[in-house]
Amino acid sequence: MAQFPARARFLTVAEVADQMRVSNMTVYRLIKAGEIGAVRVGKSYRIAEDDMDRYLASRYTEAG
Repeated sequence: MAQFPARARFLTVAEVADQMRVSNMTVYRLIKAGEIGAVRVGKSYRIAEDDMDRYLASRYTEAG
């Protein structure tokens, strides 16, 4: 039996902003700059949870 990948979970700009503790405008700027992937759905954007995680992991720095 074939194994299918799990379906991606998509978040709204507001949900991403809330999880990242930034403003909605910051998320829109990241999308426009191409720093975080997003899909346009009508007039709004959706961000795959994996894309948000990848963005945060790429910005991780160790203090000290």
